[in-house]
Amino acid sequence: MSDAAKPPIPLLGYCDKLSCRAGDTVNFKVSSRLSEGYNARLVRIICADPNPQGPGIIEEPVSCAFDGQYPSREQPFYPGSLAVTKESLAPLNEKQDWLIKTSIWPTLHKEKEQTIIACDNKRLFINSDGKLSGAFGELQVTCDNRLEIRQWYQAQLSWDATQRVLSIDCSMCNSTHPQQTNATITAAETFSVNASKAQVSIAAQLDVQGVAHNHYNGKIESPAIYNSTDTNVKKLLAHWNFSHATESLTVPDTGPDKLHAQLINMPARAMTGSNWDGSEMNWRHSPEQYGAIHFHDDDIIDFNWQTDFSFTIPEDLPSGIYAARISQAEHEDSITFFVCPPAGKTTARLAVLISTFTYAVYGNHARPDFVPEWKERFRGWSAYPWNPAEYPDYGLSTYNFHSDGSGICHASHRRPLFNLKSGYLTFGYGPGSGLRHLQADTHLIAWLHAKGIDYDIITDDELHEKGAQCLKPYHALTTGSHPEYHTPESLDALQQYRDNGGNFIYLGGNGFYWRVALHSEQPGAIEIRRAEGGIRAWAAEPGEYYQAFDGQYGGLWRRNGRPPQQLAGIGFSAQGQFEGTWYRRSPASYEDRYQWIFNGVDEDIIGDFGLSGGGAAGFELDRADTRLGTPESVVVLASSETASDSFVLVPEEQLTHITTWSGEPINDLLRADMVYFDVPGGGKVFATGSITFCGSLPHNNFNNNISRIVENVLTEFLS
Repeated sequence: MSDAAKPPIPLLGYCDKLSCRAGDTVNFKVSSRLSEGYNARLVRIICADPNPQGPGIIEEPVSCAFDGQYPSREQPFYPGSLAVTKESLAPLNEKQDWLIKTSIWPTLHKEKEQTIIACDNKRLFINSDGKLSGAFGELQVTCDNRLEIRQWYQAQLSWDATQRVLSIDCSMCNSTHPQQTNATITAAETFSVNASKAQVSIAAQLDVQGVAHNHYNGKIESPAIYNSTDTNVKKLLAHWNFSHATESLTVPDTGPDKLHAQLINMPARAMTGSNWDGSEMNWRHSPEQYGAIHFHDDDIIDFNWQTDFSFTIPEDLPSGIYAARISQAEHEDSITFFVCPPAGKTTARLAVLISTFTYAVYGNHARPDFVPEWKERFRGWSAYPWNPAEYPDYGLSTYNFHSDGSGICHASHRRPLFNLKSGYLTFGYGPGSGLRHLQADTHLIAWLHAKGIDYDIITDDELHEKGAQCLKPYHALTTGSHPEYHTPESLDALQQYRDNGGNFIYLGGNGFYWRVALHSEQPGAIEIRRAEGGIRAWAAEPGEYYQAFDGQYGGLWRRNGRPPQQLAGIGFSAQGQFEGTWYRRSPASYEDRYQWIFNGVDEDIIGDFGLSGGGAAGFELDRADTRLGTPESVVVLASSETASDSFVLVPEEQLTHITTWSGEPINDLLRADMVYFDVPGGGKVFATGSITFCGSLPHNNFNNNISRIVENVLTEFLS
């Protein structure tokens, strides 16, 4: 399964739950290419940064029931999406008329066949020359014209039993000069097929073991099978209307035998069809124009590996970040999961928000700027050795593209995610450690341990499922470095906690930015539609801005009427390379009423150091803006200075080449604001507006002005 140019990864695993509590069972799935067995043990992660200039990787061993050795076995996985009927279609042999018809929007030519519809010995497919083809047993027929990419066609394959003719027809849709082509082949008198009852597969073909291959790339709309050579409704055998049950993994068959199909590896639904005319953007309002599903040969949502060992969370296990460490000789892997406190209990006054949605959405992000030279740092620090840029077949992130060039809109943690491994480096260049997400957030975790501050872990999953109730007992809640992705439920929980007297600390940047949805049937599946606006890794197609999972408008929370400034007082303003600078304190920060924040801090410049980009204000920066919801009462305590030439204004802030949303000069908007404000409900908010901020906490053995400020704020908020 690994890239042929790279040695296969010998030992790798994942678990079925990222977020869990006492009584929950976490199942660990491992694939080992090693000849001998591997050992498994439990550790608590305190710091996941391998940089020798920092605290280093800190893990505490924890005794548990799964400690021990397990036999090695290699577990396969099968990328590529398709639909497969749960029941089988009655056999059709050479003595019966039949017709397969559908509309297609191909997106990629390949050097091998791409199956559109297959059942037993009947196949409609695109051949290696990019031409529409059909097969009935050993009999094959092909159209003359090569299909154009991203163009709608009506395609059909039929068998005339009387004339013993196999015909294929292809006509271009929605064109002023439509191409129409067809071809036929007459079978010999001796031609016969051994027809049998079989499942129908759409967008791939099944082998005798039931494994899919020859995956199709592109949209398919309204596939149907008839027991005639024309579309006589009385002869309809099966018809899958993809505009029905859009939120489901089941595609209903409106034919007489109800051959409902199951979607595998979650292709993209709520896609515009051949008749979409731009008059409606919401698929729920005009489902007949959204009758397509977009299939990809590299879709993957769940590896479906078998469980090797399990762990039921005991009541007395402290809340925290944990990992199952698996090892054999020099090979090692860590499988991370997050333990929240037992239901209905708290063990600390502080809650730390773990951004599980963001971790999964970035899962296996193959950075376009990755170069093999980065691995010199990986090796020198004994960091995690594998990178998705070199192993894309494990499934990439929603910051990458499918093989056909369309954006990846689904994420899941039910597969090995390199970025959830202790010691993983996102960047191999620049000052500091090059960490993001989980590993960067452990700078905060290590700081809490160094300062002796008790905390409970609360995950995005907990917020989504349980709402503000799970936060209610806590005196304060702090984020990590990058709480970017949220559902309405998780965002509501944060807003309600803050508005009802909770003290909220935002220690990151680019937070509360994108809206996502969770699937009701597929655990762990997350959907992102990168609609208009925002710094986007890719752009959703016109008409495809509404999420399939819940029918809601996707994209930026700002475009959904909830800018980050409404919650945290600041919101995304600028982005640059992974480098940081410092903050300069404002005159207001020296006022007596804010001295409690800066107790013990005499410097005017703060955070000109750090393990993330070399400074506390870097990479992605947030600023205050009252037009977007920053309270009038907010005080800007400090702002960053001297952003490098790599920093740019986010697109939603720029109106033209010379004007901005706020009316301020562009250079003035390339900044992070550190702010404080009181909330009418009694809560307080402290926000820093920088992704690299937490990387400054460990500097000088946790003794520095950034550390002191955060400690002062926590002391006040927890009192």
